[in-house]
Amino acid sequence: MRSPEKVLNSLTEHSKISDYKYERLYRILFNEEMFYVAYQNKYAKQGNMTPGTDGKTADRMSISRIEHLIERLKDETYQPHPARRVYIPKKNGKQRPLGIPSFEDKLVQEVIRMILEAIYEGHFEDSSHGFRPKRSCHTALTCIHKTFTGTTWFIEGDIKGFFDNINHSVLINALQERISDERFIRLIRKFLNAGYMEDWKFHNTYSGTPQGGIISPILANIYLDRFDKYMNEYAQTFDKGEHRRRSSEHRHLETKKYSLQRKLKVETDDNIRKQLMEEIRTVEKEWVKIPCGDAMDKNWRRLKYVRYADDFLIGVIGSKADCTQIKADIAQYMSEKLKLELSDEKTLITQAQKPAKFLGYEIFIRKSNATKRDKNGTLTRAFNNNIVLHVSSEVMKKKLMDYDAIRFDFSTGTEVWKPKARSYMKNREMTDILMQYNAEIRGF
Repeated sequence: MRSPEKVLNSLTEHSKISDYKYERLYRILFNEEMFYVAYQNKYAKQGNMTPGTDGKTADRMSISRIEHLIERLKDETYQPHPARRVYIPKKNGKQRPLGIPSFEDKLVQEVIRMILEAIYEGHFEDSSHGFRPKRSCHTALTCIHKTFTGTTWFIEGDIKGFFDNINHSVLINALQERISDERFIRLIRKFLNAGYMEDWKFHNTYSGTPQGGIISPILANIYLDRFDKYMNEYAQTFDKGEHRRRSSEHRHLETKKYSLQRKLKVETDDNIRKQLMEEIRTVEKEWVKIPCGDAMDKNWRRLKYVRYADDFLIGVIGSKADCTQIKADIAQYMSEKLKLELSDEKTLITQAQKPAKFLGYEIFIRKSNATKRDKNGTLTRAFNNNIVLHVSSEVMKKKLMDYDAIRFDFSTGTEVWKPKARSYMKNREMTDILMQYNAEIRGF
C-alpha cells in the first residue's frame, strides 16, 4: 500500500500538463492510509461532535468503521447522507444556510479534496486566490497593490447566488476534461445530488455544491477556473501598445532641462552657472509634477484581474466605454458557458480615484504630487497612481461595537470614540483575557 504522500506527489507531477488526463483515481479511495490522513486533518475541527443526519460524530471513530466504509466504496454501495441544514446569522441580520454532513461523509470528501487539489493546484491560474494552499485574502490584496498601479477604472464583479447556482452538468464536464475515471466522477455526482434535510423533510439538490461540504470550495474553483482562463485570454487581446505615448508637456520640459544642462557644462562664469542651476531645479520641480505618459493615449490599454472565491476585481487602463464592453462580454460568457448570472446592479464600474469595495477594503488610486528621490538621486512622484488599501471607519466602528468595546461621547457636539470597560471579563484568568483580545485583534 503506497503512502498518501507518494500517491499525491505522483498526481501533482502531471498537474501543470494541461492536456493530461487522469485515470484510475477511484482506487485511491481503497487506501486506508488516505483515510487516516483525512481523519488527522479533520478530527480536531470545530463541529465534528455535531451529528449529521445519521446521528454519528467523530467520537468512537475506529479502523473497523474505515474498513467498512472502504468496502462500501469498492462495491459502490456507498451513498452519502443528506446534509442536516441549520441556519447561522449573517452580518446584515439575515440567516445563512449551512449543511452539516455526517462525519464519514466528511472523511470521504476530505480524501476527494486531497486528490482534486493534487490534480488541479498546478493547473489553476495565478489570478485565483480563494481556498488554495499558501493563498488567502491577503495574497489577493497584495497582488492588487502591486499590479493595479495606474488603473483608471475598476469593475467590481458580483455573481448572483454563485454557490447555489453552480450547474452540475457544466461542473461534471469541467471535471471530465482532466479526469477519465467514471467511478470517481460518479462519486462526486453522488455528493452533488445528496440533498439535505430540514425539519426532517428531505430536499433534492438540482444545482449548487454541498452546503458545508469539504469539497465545495475546490469544486467552485474548478468551475470558475474556466472564467479565470477566459479573463487571461481576454486581457491578452485587450492589452494594446508596448509603451504609452509621452505627453507633449513632459517632453517640452525634458528638452528644456537638457538644454540648460548643456549650457551649464560650457559656462565658466560663476554667477551665470548659479542662475542656470537654479533654472534647472525649477524645471525639475515642474517636470516631476507632469505625468510622463499621455493619459489620453488611445493606443495604450491594460487589464488586470484578481479573483477570491466568487468575488473578483478588474483594473482597467482605458476608457469607460472599454469597461462597459468588458462587463457585457463577461455577462455573456457567464450566461452562455457557465450558466451563471452576473448581477447588473452590483457589478459596478467605478472611477479609480473613488473607492471600489473588495474583500472588506476600499481600494482606490492615490493622486499625489509629493516627491522623493530614488536610489539614483532622481526626483520622482513615487506615490502618484499607486493603489491604496483602506479600511473605512464604518468597518472599524461596526467591529468594535460587535466586541462591545467602544462607547461614544457626543458632549463636544461631535462623535468621539472612547474605550468601554468590559466588566464581564473581570473574573477571568489574565491569560484568558489576553487570548480573547489577541484573537479579536487577529480577526480584525
